[in-house]
Amino acid sequence: MSVQPAQPSFGHFEIVGRIGRGGMAEVYKAVVRDGAYKGRTVALKRLLPEYAGNDQYVDLFVGEADLSRMLRHPNIVEVLDSGSIEDTYFMAMDFIDGRDLGAILARCRERQILLPVDFALFLVQKLLEALDAAHKAVSPSGKPLHVVHCDVSPSNLFISKTGEIKLGDFGIAKVRAVDPSRRNGIWGKVHYASPELLRGGDVLPQADIWAAAVVLYELLTLCRPFTGESIEEIGKDILKADAPQVTWLRPEVPEAVERVLQMALHPDPDQRFGDAGTFAMALQPLYNELIGTPLAIAAVVRGLFGA
Repeated sequence: MSVQPAQPSFGHFEIVGRIGRGGMAEVYKAVVRDGAYKGRTVALKRLLPEYAGNDQYVDLFVGEADLSRMLRHPNIVEVLDSGSIEDTYFMAMDFIDGRDLGAILARCRERQILLPVDFALFLVQKLLEALDAAHKAVSPSGKPLHVVHCDVSPSNLFISKTGEIKLGDFGIAKVRAVDPSRRNGIWGKVHYASPELLRGGDVLPQADIWAAAVVLYELLTLCRPFTGESIEEIGKDILKADAPQVTWLRPEVPEAVERVLQMALHPDPDQRFGDAGTFAMALQPLYNELIGTPLAIAAVVRGLFGA
């Protein structure tokens, strides 16, 4: 990922450069100068100064950090530190030296390269294992957190140059888990929104199962299953729940994969997999574990973007 020069220090962090900027925060590559993580390279996310005095944005940012620190799984981006320095709220996270899946898919479309089927199945299996851990997470006191990510999409799944797969950005999940009154409507990207979200129904883990299935469909075909020229048109296409079969677009995809996808994309959430872990287990026997591996994924990323 490209890193732009930035200011040299921030509290106990030595800033290397800016990675990117979103709607409410900037992310920097930084090195920890002291403490338990001394010498470690991190992704330093900071709330933009214009939102420092806005209680709503501060609550969202701090809540994301607090929730993420309770989620521990090899495939979830870990928050190592958080707080406020010089009146600026921050969180220090795993630095993923690689690309997000959205960038990988964009490069594949640009070069008209289909990803190996085993790659796609292995990657989504790891995504589902991360989601299963989040859905079943409990607080330090043992109370269920009721986490639903609500923004599962390629841009929130990170692939390192060594083949690590990490799910990030639990900012929306915090709102859903803590405040039941704010569980309706669409907060994430509409292409990955389930029919029940579009209808304003309760937000349950099956919404993340749907989104993971959309990601798998996109990995296999480089196409999104539901399309349109506007948010409204995309929503109508999702509600029809009549995506072209993957095997029509890519005949070499096994029929067993098609059946799993159709179940995960069922318009009725009760007819999908009972949980993300069950979906993950359904994918495991469908790919060659000698091909779908972190080393293979690392090779794909290097091949697409260079060393």
